[in-house]
Amino acid sequence: MTEKLPLPADVKLMNMTAFVLFGVFALLLLGSLTSWVSRHPVFAVRAIAVTGEVTHSNAVTVRANVASQLSGTFFTMDLDHARQAFEALPWVRKAVVRREFPNRLKVVLQEHKAYAYWGQEGDSRLINTFGEVFEANVDEVEQANLPRLNGPDGQGPAVLAMYENLLPLFDGMDMTLEQLELSGRGGWRAQLDTGARIELGAGSVEEVLVRTQRFLKTLTQVTSRYGRMPEALETADLRHEDGYAIRLRGVTTGLVSGQKK
Repeated sequence: MTEKLPLPADVKLMNMTAFVLFGVFALLLLGSLTSWVSRHPVFAVRAIAVTGEVTHSNAVTVRANVASQLSGTFFTMDLDHARQAFEALPWVRKAVVRREFPNRLKVVLQEHKAYAYWGQEGDSRLINTFGEVFEANVDEVEQANLPRLNGPDGQGPAVLAMYENLLPLFDGMDMTLEQLELSGRGGWRAQLDTGARIELGAGSVEEVLVRTQRFLKTLTQVTSRYGRMPEALETADLRHEDGYAIRLRGVTTGLVSGQKK
């Protein structure tokens, strides 16, 4: 029986070198082929399907506004850049962009749901149901009689939360809370649809609610002393420690009420 002799070291080295070179060549070839395929015109993006919430703009308009900002083929397009382009459109809160082989993009949009106007009168900003402030054409707002909220930058969620906590208290008195503002110093100021302005003071939601409840529970009793209804309220200041001060239309004397007994 013939015994197999081991390969000489130089032959082993030559075989290993050939194997490595072949591997490198194959990788280069594969890379070149992949690059060529990814850039081939046949894989150019030829369709953009837009679905989801498009209440304030139709799919055709959305595609037309964004298509010119997209570059690359199906394989090379930057999907994050594409998402940002869609989210920059008015009313669009969130966009999800996916590839659909071989040359199509699928975009699912979520729109802002306007909850209130944001800022001073005449401002074009709105705040959505998440407390996020966004720019939009206020003439496109479908809901009538939206409230107006305002506050420092980044405080949208806090202002929205305070408004939602105060709203049922005023509704229980048949009063409409039309505006709520948070000042830079942390003070809260409300305005009713009658034009009445109320200084709610600073503090946590719980602290402001306690002061407001105390005020509303005694308001009818106080206004009746002067032959007035709560609708005659002109201003109120709840920042007093043990009570509040009010001014009524047609009554020239101010008063402080609500002292603890």
